[in-house]
Amino acid sequence: MDRWRSFASEQTLQWLMEENNPSVRYFTLTDLLDTPIEDDEALKAKAAIQRTGLVPQMLEMMARPSYQDTYRRFYTYKYEGLVWSLITLAELGAEPNDQIRTMCEYLLLNSQELEDGGFSMNTAQKTGGGRKSEVIPCLTGNLVWVLIHFGYLEDERLQKALDHLVRFLVLNDGEVVEPQVAPYDRYDMCWGSHTCFMAVVKALKGLSAVPKEVRTKQQQAQLDRLVEFMLIHHIYKSSHNLKKKAKPLWLHFAFPLMYQTDVLEILDILVSEQVKDRRMEEALQVVLEKQNHQGRWLMGNSYASERLLIPMERKGEESKWVTLRSLRVIKRYSEQSDAS
Repeated sequence: MDRWRSFASEQTLQWLMEENNPSVRYFTLTDLLDTPIEDDEALKAKAAIQRTGLVPQMLEMMARPSYQDTYRRFYTYKYEGLVWSLITLAELGAEPNDQIRTMCEYLLLNSQELEDGGFSMNTAQKTGGGRKSEVIPCLTGNLVWVLIHFGYLEDERLQKALDHLVRFLVLNDGEVVEPQVAPYDRYDMCWGSHTCFMAVVKALKGLSAVPKEVRTKQQQAQLDRLVEFMLIHHIYKSSHNLKKKAKPLWLHFAFPLMYQTDVLEILDILVSEQVKDRRMEEALQVVLEKQNHQGRWLMGNSYASERLLIPMERKGEESKWVTLRSLRVIKRYSEQSDAS
């Protein structure tokens, strides 16, 4: 049951447990070392996320009037805008407070399309809510995940967004089987003949955030379809030619990923859903082979990490976040293998 520990030296675990990154410390305790979330050490680590490091620093910057003036560019202000900063805060494990709830409410009021519930890149000036012709699935999936993290699961607006992921994300694999309905046919890269991989992954991320015991049959069925879509691609390959790497950039891991994704994020979602399938094994091997002689993983891409309100880890450097997520994938997959 502890075979994964051969990839996690004591030195690496101690590095992840350093107090200069309270978020990684907390997730190392709970996800890798199986410390109960109600344990005193875990509670102290969780409280430290709000008290020290990036979370309080970001919230202080976001409270400034100069930042609030950027709210209207919530999506287009990459990667400091409200959407991206809330994604980052959720990834860091921030707890909801009055400031965060106010920002979430702004997005629900100005980004969520009123009729169908998806999230849009811009606000409709005449009607309010998100502009329907600019609703995109990766944004919808991301914000579903963020809002569930910040306590909106039972909110009817969040439920409407979940319904959007179920109703409108048609899974095409190179052939138009069920053409998208207008206006969800405007951006070919999002809604075209080959469903956008990022849309699939972020929808999968959003739906998987719904606890299994409260998922509807429709949500679970869509989640199962999304999982199978990634499996027929062996995570990062062409389903029509498995010798071809359809997404070679996904082999270079990053954090945070925003609307992008990579092999590691996809595996992390799948193993969290207790998916174990031989079609994951090549992707898992990619993860294993990227561990360096220090027992750590590097930041392979910097899609956003250097453009955040507060820059994070740099490309080419040893990354606590990538190392944490790699070990979590290895651990959970190993445990599922032992259990089967």
